Amino acid sequence: MPYLTLSDASLAYGHVPLLDHASFQLDPGERVALIGRNGSGKSSLLRALAGQGALDDGVVWRQPGLHLGYVPQEPLFAPDMSVFEAVVAGMGEVSSLLAEYHAVAHEISASPERQVFLLDRLHHLQNALEMRQAWSFEAQAEQAIQRFSLDASARVGTLSGGQKKRLALAQALAVPPDVLLLDEPTNHLDIEAIEWLEDMLRASAVAMVFITHDRHFLDRVSTRIVELDRGRLQSFPGYFADYQAIKEKALHDEASLNARFDKLLAQEEIWIRKGIEARRTRNEGRVRRLEQLRRERAARRERQGRVELAIDAGKKSGRLVAELVDVSKSFGDQAVVRNFSCRLQRGDRIGIIGPNGAGKTTLLRLILGELAPDTGQVRLGTRLQIAYFDQFRTQLDEEAALVDVISPGSDYVEIGNERKHVIGYLGDFLFAPERARSPVKSLSGGERNRLLLARLFARPANVLVLDEPTNDLDIETLELLEQLLQDYTGTLFLVSHDRAFLDNVVTQIIAPEGEGRWYESVGGYGDWLEYQKGRQRERQVVQRTGGAHRTVSAKHPATTAPASPESLAEKSSAGGRRKLGYKETRELDALPGRIAALEAEQKSTMLRLEDPALYQAQPDEARRLSTRLAEIEEELMALLERWAFLEG
Repeated sequence: MPYLTLSDASLAYGHVPLLDHASFQLDPGERVALIGRNGSGKSSLLRALAGQGALDDGVVWRQPGLHLGYVPQEPLFAPDMSVFEAVVAGMGEVSSLLAEYHAVAHEISASPERQVFLLDRLHHLQNALEMRQAWSFEAQAEQAIQRFSLDASARVGTLSGGQKKRLALAQALAVPPDVLLLDEPTNHLDIEAIEWLEDMLRASAVAMVFITHDRHFLDRVSTRIVELDRGRLQSFPGYFADYQAIKEKALHDEASLNARFDKLLAQEEIWIRKGIEARRTRNEGRVRRLEQLRRERAARRERQGRVELAIDAGKKSGRLVAELVDVSKSFGDQAVVRNFSCRLQRGDRIGIIGPNGAGKTTLLRLILGELAPDTGQVRLGTRLQIAYFDQFRTQLDEEAALVDVISPGSDYVEIGNERKHVIGYLGDFLFAPERARSPVKSLSGGERNRLLLARLFARPANVLVLDEPTNDLDIETLELLEQLLQDYTGTLFLVSHDRAFLDNVVTQIIAPEGEGRWYESVGGYGDWLEYQKGRQRERQVVQRTGGAHRTVSAKHPATTAPASPESLAEKSSAGGRRKLGYKETRELDALPGRIAALEAEQKSTMLRLEDPALYQAQPDEARRLSTRLAEIEEELMALLERWAFLEG
């Protein structure tokens, strides 16, 4: 028996049908990813399924007694509520009693002069909660708050965007729902929180429908993909790659069918215009067919166009973009950056990752010279033209018209050697001419991101700084942005929690190590993960061997301080180890040479991967070298473990 169904649903926004007699069914155990272009109506559909939005026509049926949890894209909470009050607010009639009990219990220790009154009130609340068997609800609320690493007494108004998203998830999951509806659950969450959420959702038995642009999240969590396209819902089994293959073929078949239809219609239009011949033959059936063809063509909804992205990299900057030497920055007792050194050159594409609050923005401002370090030196290159994409969109004036945001005081923008009218340029970013004078406040989240990208790309820049550019963008626009950045000849700094986007765009990662320490690694997010695993294996070897270890370099976590064959030979001849057989003795003697050869190959591979030109001229070779680098790390770890065993 399904949990919920949508039957013959219709919903229009102005003259645009968002749902056009659409149908959908969610069965127990399903995890459905709802995808589609920005503005296609995904959030409106999710609100209708949650019972928080009305349809123009059609029916939403929910199984009787169904407990449903809903997390909107931008959760709204009263700023003066505590986190505990916000979580229990979704628990029905007992929520106000639980919230008051929690507040009174905290006030007793803070107000000793009112202790008698407060204890009496607490006793009254306790009896009321026991009558409603609500103590399990309190335990569930506290468990959910702890699970999402929130402070129960904190005020909602003091929370960051990521914390508010976690709060909304805690509220929805405090009492385990039968069905969970999630609108962009990964927005504002850092990578660690996203991966935790993936694991939690995969392990739970809850059925869900979720909207996401995060392709990695989509592939790990979904059991089925449903696309909302021009008002219709179509289901695709399998992974995102399977959907892409099926969708590409469907669009090709649709284009061929439309071309044949348009050719037939054109032929019939030519025939009817002959007039005399058409009337003489009195072929009324053919006239009626033409009228039907005209109606079908008028009713046909064309697929929304693609965003046209282009950027002018301007004049080349100097070869050096920025150099940091032993840079440190603290705020009070909190060390955000400690003794960090790096050298960044023209053409580098750098991803900066880390948990929320780790100091990514601070590090970026230090690199760009916008913030002075407490100690150390920062040297900037020459001829830098910097363009900045702000995840909070503070550059957008809510009251300004779209044309004024793009080109204030002028009707034209210049992209490279091409001069475009601002209305046409906005059209490249899917803004219709009639919306050009609309204020920014009328735009959705995805539209605001597209507008900010349009503003960013309207000016030449040889250094791009993108802070969470992927939030609210649909998958098709994300892929176009990836392609643009891959072809971009300037220098890119990308702060992002989108793992697929990082893997497809950046050539090196800067990540925090804790206590204000940061390090660089070559490659994308997947390569960084391999480095992390290698470091973990190293720590395990150190623990097992009682201190025999390699020194990790500051720049490359997978790079080790080379141990010379002589030093290893000295260790192999030291006393105190168990007696070895002939074969083991020969193996131990050969290990120093094998390790030295691998470390030499590791060093030369990393030097090649440091060259930005390699990723543009020979992308396949870059991928091969990255794979080989990970293999070398695994081989080295295996040899070191074997050496430690034979030495033991």
